[in-house]
Amino acid sequence: MREDAGVSPTPTSPRRIDQSNVPRSFDVHARSYDRLVGANPGYHDHLRLSARRMGIPNRGAGLRLLDLGCGTGASTAALLDAAPDAEITAVDASMEMIAQARRKSWPSRVRFVHGNAEELHRIKITGPYDGVLAAYLLRNLADRDAALRRFHALLAPGAPLALHEYSVRDSARSRVTWTGVCWSVIIPMGRVRTGSGDLYRYLWRSVLEFDGVSALTGRMAAAGFDDVRVQTVPGWQQDIVHTFLGRRPAAPVPSRAAPGLEALTPPSGTDLTKAPV
Repeated sequence: MREDAGVSPTPTSPRRIDQSNVPRSFDVHARSYDRLVGANPGYHDHLRLSARRMGIPNRGAGLRLLDLGCGTGASTAALLDAAPDAEITAVDASMEMIAQARRKSWPSRVRFVHGNAEELHRIKITGPYDGVLAAYLLRNLADRDAALRRFHALLAPGAPLALHEYSVRDSARSRVTWTGVCWSVIIPMGRVRTGSGDLYRYLWRSVLEFDGVSALTGRMAAAGFDDVRVQTVPGWQQDIVHTFLGRRPAAPVPSRAAPGLEALTPPSGTDLTKAPV
């Protein structure tokens, strides 16, 4: 089946979506996005699970957190649920997705910024942050290794990164399940609700082409992350959606410091077992 079959190209909707025009495609689908993901059982629960797995202490009091690829704010809400007293900056490359997020009710500690995660310096996102959450983002970036290095540089010593992401490449069963659900549910539903299945065909294809669990954890380690761990989610997306956790290594403890000094976000928050694939 041709991936562009039945799609009428318009000035705002590219014929074939790839990493170069994903933000533009999300602009087109922003108004219907919440309704579509809301039909996915577990979508919001799984985001909250990944945010909690970051182990942010003390409700985030006094901490600065960064939500990269925030979309319409679902991941921001998850981060706020895990750390309700933190200052949260949420960033997305789609102007329309940011606009939808800003229409919702948020505490004053949450702010939304329009900008590309690959050019964060242009929007003055410089850190250091006490935690970074990136949900469904890395797969859509052209240079994943460079992005992980940037995420690493944004973190304070000892602070965690959580990548909430699809990964099916290491599991034939997961690939079959993913393809079946996409072509029987996700793509048809997207076509009915938005008039086009283009973005959801891209979703299907990009997940199949993305890193497996072993490759992505290897990328994280190569980018300098320590204590790299991964755990999947419950439900039909088990072994399809995962939380990939790592942290910037803590600064050496000065000799005058008390023994047992802990990192800002305790390792116990990410003491997870590797998901079976």
